[in-house]
Amino acid sequence: MMNRYLLFVTGCALSLSATAQQSRSLTDKDYERAEKFMAYNTESLIDKANLRPNWLAGDRFWYSIATAQGTNFVLVDPAKKGKLPAFDHQKMAATLSTAAGSSYQANKLPITALYYAADGKSIGVTADGKRWKVELPSYKISVDNSSPVKPIASAPQGRGRGAGMAGGVPETLSPDGKKAVFIKDYNLWVRDLVTNEKKQLTKDGIKDYGYATDNAGWKSSERAIVRWSPDSKKVATFQQDQRMSSDMYLVTTNVGAPVLKAWKYPLPGDKEIPTIRRVIIDVEAGTVVSLKIPADPHRATMSDDIASSGTLDDIDWKADGSEMAFLSTSRDHKEEKFRIANATTGEVREVFEEVVKTQFESGRGAINWRYLPNSKEILWYSERDNWGHMYLYDATTGKLKNQITKGEWVVTRLLKVDEKNRQLVFMAVGREPGNPYFAHLYKIGFDGKNLVSLTPEEGNHQITFSPSENYFIDTYSQPNVPPVMTYRSMTGKLITDLEKTDVSRLQATGWKAPTPVSVKANDGKTDIYGLVFTPTNMDPQKKYPVIDYIYPGPQGGSVGSWSFSASRGDHQALAELGFIVVMIEGTSNPFRSKSFHDMSYGNMAENTLPDQITAIRQLAAKYPIDTNKVGIWGHSGGGFATAAALLRYPDFFKVGIAESGNHDNRNYEDDWGERYNGLVENSNYEAQANQNYAKNLKGKLMLAHGMMDNNVPPSNTMLVVDALIKANKTFDLLLFPNSAHGFGAFGPYMMRRRWDYFVTHLLNAIPPKDYQIKGARN
Repeated sequence: MMNRYLLFVTGCALSLSATAQQSRSLTDKDYERAEKFMAYNTESLIDKANLRPNWLAGDRFWYSIATAQGTNFVLVDPAKKGKLPAFDHQKMAATLSTAAGSSYQANKLPITALYYAADGKSIGVTADGKRWKVELPSYKISVDNSSPVKPIASAPQGRGRGAGMAGGVPETLSPDGKKAVFIKDYNLWVRDLVTNEKKQLTKDGIKDYGYATDNAGWKSSERAIVRWSPDSKKVATFQQDQRMSSDMYLVTTNVGAPVLKAWKYPLPGDKEIPTIRRVIIDVEAGTVVSLKIPADPHRATMSDDIASSGTLDDIDWKADGSEMAFLSTSRDHKEEKFRIANATTGEVREVFEEVVKTQFESGRGAINWRYLPNSKEILWYSERDNWGHMYLYDATTGKLKNQITKGEWVVTRLLKVDEKNRQLVFMAVGREPGNPYFAHLYKIGFDGKNLVSLTPEEGNHQITFSPSENYFIDTYSQPNVPPVMTYRSMTGKLITDLEKTDVSRLQATGWKAPTPVSVKANDGKTDIYGLVFTPTNMDPQKKYPVIDYIYPGPQGGSVGSWSFSASRGDHQALAELGFIVVMIEGTSNPFRSKSFHDMSYGNMAENTLPDQITAIRQLAAKYPIDTNKVGIWGHSGGGFATAAALLRYPDFFKVGIAESGNHDNRNYEDDWGERYNGLVENSNYEAQANQNYAKNLKGKLMLAHGMMDNNVPPSNTMLVVDALIKANKTFDLLLFPNSAHGFGAFGPYMMRRRWDYFVTHLLNAIPPKDYQIKGARN
């Protein structure tokens, strides 16, 4: 009897303990405290950040920099090898106050622009919308009625062309700024920006077979997709044939009849995908020259589309517009043909081709090949030796002359080609010791000799060239080290230190940076990297549930930028609610070797999940992580990965939030799956679809999707919903009416629901009811 009594009492105690644990409540104050770690609350507490140069003659520049005490204006002159105050702040405040009839403080001047006279005897100042002339050194001031001096632009950082609007119609501007092309009734037109005269350039464009259109798949705009010749006389473009392509449909949510949105959206495995018939148009003569090759698949070497920054990709003109070099990419991205077209006759010469086993990409975030007609050479990017490197080809024979860069590291962006001195300037990762994702600036000769590192300091470097390109501003940082800004010459010599970002005010609030970590991948030998966010008041004697934020790529990764950021989404905010949050760059993501990137080629459903599991178990040896309470969430590809985690590894991942996931890549646009998974006939898409594993669900899963998502159509999530219902599984579904891929105005609501879901099901606590994210009201 006594034993039965003890068992009864013990059972009651355990039940009461469990109930008490479940009934723990978080308050509005807990959520408010978490919100303090969001960007809209942390950024204002950072001093000496975001240096924006305003270029002057001679590669001088001025900038304003905010501190806790106010704003300083600084002038940098490489000839003097240093920086000075842009002016006497006290005298400027006094003279502006007198002239404007106001009271300005030296550290709070309302200056938005400065213009230095060539003789150094005066400064043009724009303050409070008025322009003044301030004489030096007297600081005598007068109204400035002269024409404003145009600021000097910095060196071009890319190869895009300008864009504009006229009468509500988007236009693509010529390099000389005198002409613009636009689309009207499926045809291409040109407008003279001086006379406003408009001329029709093509006449046979029809619906679904129009010129310069950008509306196949998830990317679309009304802007004309062209590549202007450098002399502004011709454009390279195409007539896009999508008459036989699949249609996608979405409907609005509203009172009365819904509005149907229909557009061309080809899918993996479709017999017909959009093709482009390439043409060159002489905008002055109005002639259209068709290139004498079959139409190419709607494909490019870098993106899901054939255009980036509003300009046609994989095109490089000869300066006089007589020749145009271009790449033709196969549907599966395995074959690249380098071709040169005669802009007058349309004749096309095939120079060489490269064929790969998986998928070809021409760089990491930038197209890195160049045509050099003056020397009849081609700069080519390839991963043929397992690493992304530059090669030099003979444009006449198509033969390789030499490999330019080599080693177990990756060229990411080709920034500058100095044909005169036969040098390349480029960004690369993985060459320096430490984190392989930190980007550095280098230069090297065309012959592969004299490689020079121009940014020796450890960290992720971001570069801004001066107008002459003889100097550059280097901003470098690490996820846990704030930015440092310097000014250097292209020899690598330091001209002057500029600023060091100050986070002392932010740290005084209790803020701390995430911790960079390195662990082994699931193969037990490959190093992978990530970030860990822990509560600022973490108790090392307590075990914490872990939340894994995932974006598996394969065109990007969970961490994204490896530069400093005071707030990365809501990761630290979640940690403050009682979690440890991790972000792990798994295998098959880019910026490493070709074999690393290809580890899950043909099986995107792997989603780096084995690496995530292995990493969390390793981190649990160092951090107070409860591996029995693992949550995961992600958006888009991360939504696909999250659902896969709950359905394929149900004994490890207990709670998941899958936002806007492409759960079955047969229902996502063709170029994505066929690039990274292969053609449908060569890859088992069926076995990778999340809905086929619905019966495995054990934990708590929330699915979320925007009902007007033209990137990942909501049918992707509905396939999983249908399967879960048929499997008699309990799950949660959150739909956003009239919302696109990123949820837009619903973002704060989604974030709050995400917090609630993890607090309820992973922390076993009760969240505050209907908490209003404060940032949503600011």
